[in-house]
Order: sequence, then structure tokens, then C-alpha cells
Amino acid sequence: MTETIDRDAVLGAPQLRLVGSVDEAMYQEFRSQLAAAPEDGPLVVALTTLGGNPEIARAIGDDVRLLRDTGREVIFLGKAAVYSAGATFMASFPVHARFLTKGATLMVHERQITRTINLSGPLKSCTAQLKAALNEIEQSITIEEAGFARFVEGSDVDFDELRDRAPNNWYIPCDEAKERGLIADVI
Repeated sequence: MTETIDRDAVLGAPQLRLVGSVDEAMYQEFRSQLAAAPEDGPLVVALTTLGGNPEIARAIGDDVRLLRDTGREVIFLGKAAVYSAGATFMASFPVHARFLTKGATLMVHERQITRTINLSGPLKSCTAQLKAALNEIEQSITIEEAGFARFVEGSDVDFDELRDRAPNNWYIPCDEAKERGLIADVI
């Protein structure tokens, strides 16, 4: 019981609080708050986001991984909405270090692209433009699937289920996330 009280006390006072779009400004805020955080003890990162740039989410996640590699305990606390790039960031934490607040919802979907390709010029250069676009899409799918694998690792959710549900924006309420083993607990 003491462990639960300590856990709740730690989760109730996150040292890093990130709200808004996952973008360069959030990354800078993360770095600033991290620099001001205590250097010892568990580090709790609270996040509320409707999404943003998945590559920025991966970069912040890499910083978290590097901290964990030094032996630092880093805990994720999702509040209200953890959508899109927020779920990508959450995937950088092991399940035992993931928590959601009551009423919070996760949302996972496929990466998206909006691109118009104008073909103009010699045919070989047109082929090169198309191949470059296809390479970008294939690389993004590879990165997406690696993130999906990290998201479901240690849970009851099968990778194929996530991949099948992602095209339709899979909204996962906190209680279902707990039941399916995607998070450690709801607080």
C-alpha cells in the first residue's frame, strides 16, 4: 500500500508538463523543463496533445530512452488526450512506466502524407521523382511499423490488430488501455 501512495504522489507532481502540438516548440519546452528538473529520483513527463509531428515525438522519445539508459526512471503520464504523435511518444516508454489519468483517451492512426507530384521534363527524371516519393512512403511505413511494435510491446494487443485498426483512427479509452495492457494503470 505504501508503494501505491508513493507512486500516486510521484505521478501527482510531474516535473515535466507538456501541452499542445508535438512540434519544435514542444521539444524546446521539453529540453528547458528537463534542464530545470531534479537530477535524481523518478522523472514524470505529463503530456496532453491532439498530435503533431511524429519525428519530433520520436526525437523526444530518444531523449527519454537515453535518460533511461543512464539508469534514470522516467515515467509517462497521459492526461485528457494522447493522440497521434502523443501515442508515438508514449511508445518510447515501457508499459510498466505508462500511466493515464481517468477519462484520458489514446488515439493511434497511420502516418499521413499530402503530396502533389507534378511530372515535367525528361521521362527518366519523371521516373526518379516517382521513385523518390515511393521511397519516402516506404521508409515512413517502416518507421510507423517499428513505432506500432513498440506501442504494443508487452501488452495484449497484437501488432496486426493495431495495424488493422490504425487506418480508421483507433481511439482507446483509458480503461480499455489498462485492460489491454497498453499502460500500467489509470490514476
